[in-house]
Amino acid sequence: MPRLIALNGPPGCGKSTIARRYAEDHPPALALDVDRVRDLIAGDLGRAGVLARDIAIAAARVHLTSGHDVVVPQFLGRPEFLDRLAALAAELDVPYREIVLLDSKENAIRRFTERGTVQATPAELSTMYDNLRTIIATRSPQVIPSLEGDPDHTYRALMAVLNAELAQPERSTHPT
Repeated sequence: MPRLIALNGPPGCGKSTIARRYAEDHPPALALDVDRVRDLIAGDLGRAGVLARDIAIAAARVHLTSGHDVVVPQFLGRPEFLDRLAALAAELDVPYREIVLLDSKENAIRRFTERGTVQATPAELSTMYDNLRTIIATRSPQVIPSLEGDPDHTYRALMAVLNAELAQPERSTHPT
């Protein structure tokens, strides 16, 4: 049975890396990176973000109904898109998991700043982190420590959570 995984966390904590690894280990799983979709849409960034989330929901629907897993690596500091993902999973009757990759606030801000890909002040990054902590407090996702420089550890922790939930051995097609 396909599953839908929302992989949340601060920017720079390894969400996209872990999602790609999951997809590579579970073909033809889809690592559905909403930021990449948004980058393909011309015009106003705010409008592009809304359209990208709509496209992501449509793509997830197609992939899940085709019988394949979908992992959505996305920083989500507000619940609306998480609610849409949960509703899609319920509609399609597939397992849904919200997982947060988390580092300390200080490390998360430093890691994101070192990436240098998006312009945000430390104060804005701090607010984003606080919003994520609110999501954690109100939605109770599974939280996995994101260890800087050790994506293998983070991935193994993700697989342990997913496999414990399903009470079955890892479904990877590649040796670990």
